[in-house]
Amino acid sequence: MDIENIGEALVDHLIDAGLVKTFADLYRLTKPQLMELERMGDKSAQNVIDAISQSKDRPLDRLLAGLGIRHVGNRVAFVLAANFGSLDELAAASVEQLSSVHEIGVAIAQSVHDFFRSPAGRDAIAQLKAVGVNPKSKASPPAARQPLAGQSIVVTGTLETFKRDEIEQLITQLGGRPSGSVSKKTAFVVAGADAGSKLDKANQLGVSVISEDEFLRKIGRV
Repeated sequence: MDIENIGEALVDHLIDAGLVKTFADLYRLTKPQLMELERMGDKSAQNVIDAISQSKDRPLDRLLAGLGIRHVGNRVAFVLAANFGSLDELAAASVEQLSSVHEIGVAIAQSVHDFFRSPAGRDAIAQLKAVGVNPKSKASPPAARQPLAGQSIVVTGTLETFKRDEIEQLITQLGGRPSGSVSKKTAFVVAGADAGSKLDKANQLGVSVISEDEFLRKIGRV
């Protein structure tokens, strides 16, 4: 959900303190509860509460990617959100309806179906709705009109404009598929500073390598 000010260390503290056991518990936190934690002052506690509240407005694909559903990463989450539009529609979808969507195979469809029909999945969604987290998908242009439609793209090295998850999310939104490995099917590699073995692999296979600036021009951002 890209909640600022909440890292792994704070999550561990919240769990150890018994304040968070489920996804929805994050949205039930209060400022006084946070201020009882070690090294958590008034301003820091307020920043966390504000960031949690703001995350309720994240689009559906961000929530789906964060639920821990097997086989559902950023790209699959985006495709599901674009085709079904809401948690209720996804929960009601059959395996056949899910697998009929382009890019959603039977294994993914079964996994998504099982999550939404399981007691744990139903409870997680019900609790999230109860605390005001029930996002809808944002309208997206048809895949054929997206600048990265159907392209497998690898990002390597340190970038100046984006964090790794930010550029991979952008690639997904523009129709592409972020990949962690270079192959002959890779459309191109975006290489930042200190790019390593993935850059070497791309050069060996003759895969196009572009800079971050070239990537931004390619998608019309500069």
